[in-house]
Amino acid sequence: MPSHLAVRETARADRKPAAPKRTSLVITILCLAGTVVALQQTMVVPLLPDFPKILGTSADNASWLVTITLLTSAIATPIISRLADMFGKRRMMVVAMVTMVIGSVIAAAGGTFLMLLIGRAFQGLAASLIPVGISIMRDELPREKVASAVALMSATLGIGSALGLPLAGVIYQSLGWQAIFWISAIIGVLLIIAVVAIVPESAVRTRGKFDAVGAVLLTAALTSLLLAISKGGEWGWTSEPIILLFIGTVVFLSVWFPYELRVSQPMVDLRTSARKPVLLTNIASILVGFSMYANMLTTTQQLQLPNVGGYGFGLSVVVAGLCMIPSGLAMVALAPVSAAVTKRYGAKITLIVGSLVLAVSYVARVFLTGEVWMVILGATVVSMGTAIAYAAMPTLIMRSVPITETASANGLNSLLRAVGTSTMSAVVGAVLTSAVVHVGPLALPTENAFKEVFWYAAIAALLSIGVVVFIPRIQVAPGISGGATSGVYDGGAPTGAARAAGAAGIPAAVFPSAAEAGGLSAPGTEDEIVVSGTVVGAGLKPIRQAVVNALHTNGEPADWSRADNNGRYSLVLPESGRYLVISSADGWAPSSQVLDFVDSSSTQHLQLSLRLTLSGTVAEAGRALEHALVTLTKTTGEFVMSTFSDGSGRYEVPLPTAGRYILTGLDPEGLASESLQVVLASRSAVVDLELGGRPELAMAADAQVLA
Repeated sequence: MPSHLAVRETARADRKPAAPKRTSLVITILCLAGTVVALQQTMVVPLLPDFPKILGTSADNASWLVTITLLTSAIATPIISRLADMFGKRRMMVVAMVTMVIGSVIAAAGGTFLMLLIGRAFQGLAASLIPVGISIMRDELPREKVASAVALMSATLGIGSALGLPLAGVIYQSLGWQAIFWISAIIGVLLIIAVVAIVPESAVRTRGKFDAVGAVLLTAALTSLLLAISKGGEWGWTSEPIILLFIGTVVFLSVWFPYELRVSQPMVDLRTSARKPVLLTNIASILVGFSMYANMLTTTQQLQLPNVGGYGFGLSVVVAGLCMIPSGLAMVALAPVSAAVTKRYGAKITLIVGSLVLAVSYVARVFLTGEVWMVILGATVVSMGTAIAYAAMPTLIMRSVPITETASANGLNSLLRAVGTSTMSAVVGAVLTSAVVHVGPLALPTENAFKEVFWYAAIAALLSIGVVVFIPRIQVAPGISGGATSGVYDGGAPTGAARAAGAAGIPAAVFPSAAEAGGLSAPGTEDEIVVSGTVVGAGLKPIRQAVVNALHTNGEPADWSRADNNGRYSLVLPESGRYLVISSADGWAPSSQVLDFVDSSSTQHLQLSLRLTLSGTVAEAGRALEHALVTLTKTTGEFVMSTFSDGSGRYEVPLPTAGRYILTGLDPEGLASESLQVVLASRSAVVDLELGGRPELAMAADAQVLA
């Protein structure tokens, strides 16, 4: 995921701005594609009661038609998203759509449970299309269109899931179950043609080697985790298979995490994912996914329950599905509203508003159970909150990761949302089967069981707000002048920042626009260039995992990158010109310089010349000691490094990470020693050791000695 070598194809260097009609067409096609692949998640749900009889299998086996799609979609999303960053986003969109068409044909023509299961597995691979489509929007659309387009594309997951229930029910009753898959295949082919003909291929790519080992380990971990969550209620949470699956998840992740931190071009950049804005957004995504999915899982069940306890309505599968249409339409209607909120107040506020609507609507659903219209109203308001919240997440992610990694980052965010929805599915299954009322041979969930699920969903939404409030915002220092802004480009309210900049004399044209402050650095700029180079240290030796940040000379962020293990970095800049480039790395003093970038052939090698060190002298009775041993250990006992003093008694070692350490000196004869507890910061430090002396008299500079 780190930028090994990003390129912008020369064939597209002279690309003309898209006409307004073509821009609208691109948005329409991408959103239709997103809606169609989202339909695949719920299209077989109305058929599950009938599949055992149709296919001659058990109900337990039939449930795998949903589970297999969940597994393959979760596995494919991070992999396809990473490949999209490397080999082309439109290309991987087409690959995803082709897998959906293949799966639909296999399912429709196979006629057996096994063939239908294989077809559903292929259909699940197409879910990776949504984060890739969002990244295309960032790369190709005019900046004023990005916020609303991303909001609508994000909502397609909920729109498709809501509309899949009634559409599948109607088609099944009218044309038969095979028609559902044939129609999906036909629509998929038409969309493939439309994508190839209308959607431009993004020219921003990250070249490098695909992390196959990381992909295999992540696939194994996700399969174990999601299978355990999905089947825990059915197989028993304490059963041997479930326990083994959870143990397998821990084992695979314990291998995957250190491997991803060590490999040059990882499947998932864990260092970037650990940045506060990205980490907190992903945590909130899990909670929002958990919360919103209760609506999808319980609403039709409420409506279909027979009216035997005063709370069911006895609606048919088709009618109950049709009752979900207002929810889908509400998500479409709310997309531009959420985009407007993001433009004016920032994506962070949008996500808080969406989560708050979710929490309030679920509390309302606890009490709105007496009439059909009450259930529909509650479900619709929940969908409105979902649309608002989902619209903000990609914006929060894309503003905090390198431009060359937007598809990968969005893919990880989508994956974590899937973890949240899967967990809610397990919770709903456990709750609705633990509190039942027996009506003849039937065991029906009680009304209080539904209410318990709604409380869980409301609590999750409130917890997500508690997470989101800690996402940093853009803060502009008052009284700034000279065309410079001050603050952290990690979130924020664009209008307030723009007003502060205007008061300081900064032209509006050079300050981030509303769309940018919402999280996107000059999206859709036709003059974007991709520049690259190497970060080197003393002796021109490459520095691994260095961070390079490019800003306009007025302080507006342009892009940033993390170098790979060979020191190579790449930046996507909105246009040619002069930029302030800041480079840093662990153990090195940061460096900054103003550089001119002409075009995508510009190569700038950045040098960090000052290595941060821990140094000093070792003496005994005022006499410098040659070849004295100096060791550094952590206060928790781990060995860090050791060295020997030179002829003048001086020692020098690379500065370790900031923290508390034990610095020890030993004379050449191995008779006298001295230990000091020192607190090191992220700057060079000098600590002199006097063997046999008093620790409180030790000399130190830029380090704190604890007696």
